[in-house]
Amino acid sequence: MRKIINLPGQNLTAKLNAFPYQYEAFEAMKNLPYAAIFHEQGLGKTKIAIDLLLYWLEFLEIDTVLIVTKKQLVENWRGEFEIHTNITPRILTSKRTENYYVFNSATRVIITNFETISGELVRFKLFLKTRNVAIIIDESTKLKNPDSRLTQDFFEISSLFKIRVIMTGTPVANRPYDIWAQIYFLDNGKSLGTNFSEFKSTTNLTNDLSNNKVKRDVFESSVSNIFTRIKDFTVRETKSSGIITLPNKVYYDVFVDFEKTQYMMYDKVRTEMQLLLQRDDVAILDESSDSIKRLLRLVQITSNPRLLDDLYCCFSGKEAKLDELIKEIINRDEKIIVWSIFIDNVDHFCKKYKYLNAVKITGKMKIEERIHSVREFKNGDAKVLFATPQSAKEGLTLTVANNVIFYDRGFNLDDYLQAQDRIHRISQTKTCNIYNLMVKDSIDIWIDLLLKAKQNAAFLAQGDYVLKKYQNVADYSFGELVKDILNENSESET
Repeated sequence: MRKIINLPGQNLTAKLNAFPYQYEAFEAMKNLPYAAIFHEQGLGKTKIAIDLLLYWLEFLEIDTVLIVTKKQLVENWRGEFEIHTNITPRILTSKRTENYYVFNSATRVIITNFETISGELVRFKLFLKTRNVAIIIDESTKLKNPDSRLTQDFFEISSLFKIRVIMTGTPVANRPYDIWAQIYFLDNGKSLGTNFSEFKSTTNLTNDLSNNKVKRDVFESSVSNIFTRIKDFTVRETKSSGIITLPNKVYYDVFVDFEKTQYMMYDKVRTEMQLLLQRDDVAILDESSDSIKRLLRLVQITSNPRLLDDLYCCFSGKEAKLDELIKEIINRDEKIIVWSIFIDNVDHFCKKYKYLNAVKITGKMKIEERIHSVREFKNGDAKVLFATPQSAKEGLTLTVANNVIFYDRGFNLDDYLQAQDRIHRISQTKTCNIYNLMVKDSIDIWIDLLLKAKQNAAFLAQGDYVLKKYQNVADYSFGELVKDILNENSESET
């Protein structure tokens, strides 16, 4: 029985029709108490979610649907409701006084961010006792760490929701065990167990798998079984499954040589674990005995030595090649997104390519500034967008471009996959070119191997690969290569 009175004359019909595969997902999930939408990024998960909530509000005893997403995506969701529905959702923010009126309204849809749930946990518990609420969690990998305070807060209130749905295109954001907490939120451990440590111990992509067959067999068997255990309440489609026609993605590995001074810096960190740097007119002896810190230092040097040393004044191999690629693409009258994990790189290149009306998106920018950059790139004269994956990998459709260049890459699979698929989405009409810039005989090669290994493991966990196909492509050599890069026997995890 509903706990609030329906608003008179409210129109709960969708404005737009779903694609057939979206309708099939909707049909499979509409009456389930909990479910996961794991369609690959760019396949319109939001439309499926909105159709579900419209159905719940009209035909099931659901009073209100709560949408939880990342802060930077709240406005995207508000815009999606304008496109697809006749509902005007209310927004919960960090402003507690304003939230009081939202909690006490008869609104049918509320949009909020993850942090607000934790900040308003007490009032949420009271709210969930006064009405029947369904929850849809967007970008659910935010809950991948079961030990975090945020994830624990969601676990605490999970059972108070009448319906629970999670959605993400990359449920295995980095390693197979990332999926455990997301599924635990749905079913309290029924499918993947209640012991995270035990689950992690058999699904961890560690460095020693290359020379330990017993451990490798356990890993492959355990990971291949994950999707089988959750398939009854999970929908998953990929762009390669034939459900929709999109242009091809073409990958280019672009190799460059070290610049001489750059190589000297790189070799010193690798072999001596320290480097004398100049930052803000101060000489600093940077010591990197910790493996993770040393890996980061090597990534910084191969990317742009100026990130570490103000005195570096050479033209690195990557920067020279980036200039060539940008000129080549601009001559084709096409737009480009250049990704770097370092904000200083984004700032530097945005200034350098101002003659192309370059714009940028970083985590240091206000939401309004980011929106302006996107608008200029989509509709203005901007030919190049420079961005960090952490700030722009989600919620953006940037199909005005069909080229992305990864100037550098970190260790996180989700950053890499989500970033490239900003251009490979519904409405893209051109072949998508993905350029990976790498310095020869450097840490870039290891990162490439690591990301491929993580992606293959993700495909296995998500049901995209059967075990035999995975075994045909699996490559665990990253575990041995990292030891050579660090000049030691490393057991670190990245």
